[in-house]
Amino acid sequence: MTDAHTTGYTAVDHGRVRVLVGAERGAYPYANSLLVRGTESTVLIDPSLSLVGSPPPADLVLVSHAHEDHMAGLADHSALVGVHEHDLEGVRSPEKLIAGLGLGPEAAAAVEKDYRERFHVRERPDATGFGDGTVFDLGGCTVTAVHLPGHTAGHCGFLVEPDGFLFVADIDLSSFGPFYGDAGSSLTDFEASMRRCREIEARWYGTGHHKGVVEGAGEFRRRLDAYAGVVDRRSAALLDLLAVPRTLEDIVAHRLVYRPHVEGPHVDPVERRTAVQHLEVLAAQGRVAEVEPGLFRAVGDGRAAPPPAAGPASGG
Repeated sequence: MTDAHTTGYTAVDHGRVRVLVGAERGAYPYANSLLVRGTESTVLIDPSLSLVGSPPPADLVLVSHAHEDHMAGLADHSALVGVHEHDLEGVRSPEKLIAGLGLGPEAAAAVEKDYRERFHVRERPDATGFGDGTVFDLGGCTVTAVHLPGHTAGHCGFLVEPDGFLFVADIDLSSFGPFYGDAGSSLTDFEASMRRCREIEARWYGTGHHKGVVEGAGEFRRRLDAYAGVVDRRSAALLDLLAVPRTLEDIVAHRLVYRPHVEGPHVDPVERRTAVQHLEVLAAQGRVAEVEPGLFRAVGDGRAAPPPAAGPASGG
């Protein structure tokens, strides 16, 4: 663990799942990884920056999604690499990975340099794609891919059975809240994925950052509900802002996602994509209207979604 950008990891066992907790409790640029050992083979999930230089051996490496902090350790592995088919090109090619951020040419070039130097991101043309529900049999236990799009189009969790460990990756339960600001992100998909997670019974729930492992479905759902509530708070903040007509640029400058002190070439693109998605959802609910081309305003008090239209009474 001598890389200048990492201070190692801490291994914590939960059944056959060994959680490799990244430096700084897995906070970005680090992340939490998993090592799952069966009687016949071993799978490493999301090799993080903290693993660079001392990678645990594995027969297969699975990546939850194509983001640099979840694939920094791929450079140290010659094992087969798998990722959901919707994120496959981002793992195979750094250029495609960066294209998914939706940056301008100059910013994209700077980010590519950072990804290659700090995160050791390299071409992996050998990576293969899998789909939702793909089962990896390790002997005595299985790892099943659970497609949870929204953060990226191919973002996945992994359910380890019979141990009952669900890795939810970047549905990370942090106070920052859900991130759906990349070019391939989707607010509606993210919300559907959170609902899907809520329905999965497990003993342990592991996150890609910060919170680590949560034990028990009840506690996980409580934290998941609080995390999902950040989306509602962003919508409420937007509605407050739209008490008077505003342009999209006004909303971007106000910021729904990042605090004022956060700087970087990613900030405005993320804020813009986030704002557009909230505007679309609120407009569909009848809570926001485009009063003039490019000018948006809350409708009424904007706070309560209109009641559903009355339908025919059901027969008894």
